[in-house]
Amino acid sequence: MRMPGDGGDRTAITVTGHLQKDAWGRRVLPPVEHLSADVWSVPVPIPANPLRYTLSYLIPGDSGLVVVDPGWASEEGWDALCRGLAEAGASPGDVTGILATHVHPDHHGLTGRLREASDAWVAMHPAERDSLPQRRAATEPSPADTPHTWLREAGAPESDIVDLLGPDPKAVPSASRRLVEPDVLLEDKDPLPLAGREFVALWTPGHTPGHLCLAESTSRVVLTGDHILPRITPNIGLHGRRPGQDPLGDFLGSLERLADWDDHEALPAHEYRFRGLAARTGHLRAHHAERLDELLALVDAAGSPTLWEVTAGLTWSRPWDQVGKMRFAALAETEAHVRHLVGLGVLAAPDDRDRPVRVSRPVSVPGVA
Repeated sequence: MRMPGDGGDRTAITVTGHLQKDAWGRRVLPPVEHLSADVWSVPVPIPANPLRYTLSYLIPGDSGLVVVDPGWASEEGWDALCRGLAEAGASPGDVTGILATHVHPDHHGLTGRLREASDAWVAMHPAERDSLPQRRAATEPSPADTPHTWLREAGAPESDIVDLLGPDPKAVPSASRRLVEPDVLLEDKDPLPLAGREFVALWTPGHTPGHLCLAESTSRVVLTGDHILPRITPNIGLHGRRPGQDPLGDFLGSLERLADWDDHEALPAHEYRFRGLAARTGHLRAHHAERLDELLALVDAAGSPTLWEVTAGLTWSRPWDQVGKMRFAALAETEAHVRHLVGLGVLAAPDDRDRPVRVSRPVSVPGVA
């Protein structure tokens, strides 16, 4: 998977968010916009991050207002969200519902503050609720894997581990930190509880286990969250995943589903609006097919490389020694691809006794077809 900045083939999609695209090119925040679907697009900045902002969406109904992905928790972000609400003729106190497409901090970060200001309900998919760190800590009271352990077992050099996480494992934020819990659980195809609107939830696991998109056929829009973006290839990592699960397989299946909404405008959480969901999902499927081929070729050439060596040997949007802190996400994404290939039977399941973890082809047994 390429890091943010991957251009990809965009010839078959049509940009509809022209002001957003222009602002992206100029590295400034785009304006708040009232869209034809009677949805407001509000950019909420992400401090010191190449993604720059999250596009939060305001959905007015007959007697309420739902905010989708309030954005990163910062004073700057809160001010931007409040300005967007004001342009829509509302205030935080008018918000009746908050939907998190997923619980990454650039989406779910401001949920708690907005709920305190509004007493709004909070909605997400059950699988996303179960991926909250406090939920995982409750079901795994003595986790064997800390970030330090995970990097070490993948074969990362100690110098890289210290560079990424610091020398003290206790300094890494605890997995027991609490994020806002939902009041409302939305399963696949459940309606958004907002009178006067016909949005339905679409469960699209892959980027996270419980990622949700929102679609409304009457207005012909799909809020795609981080599942499908016009230019960036979303990270497929291990957030909230347990051993044996296949996040890449989930993502590929979810892409197939969103291709069926090709006649709808895509309202993503980053960059800019576009049309061409079938084309864009095709680009993403092709990208992952090429990625899997590259990974297999690397393993064949190396024989039995460590997971870290595989990650460092893959092609990223910049040279490996310049990937920086994103090496952590790169390793998670590589492991997700390895898991998928293990499930397909073209790579061997890593030996739990083998540390660091090594990636290899299955051993053929003489005389067995």
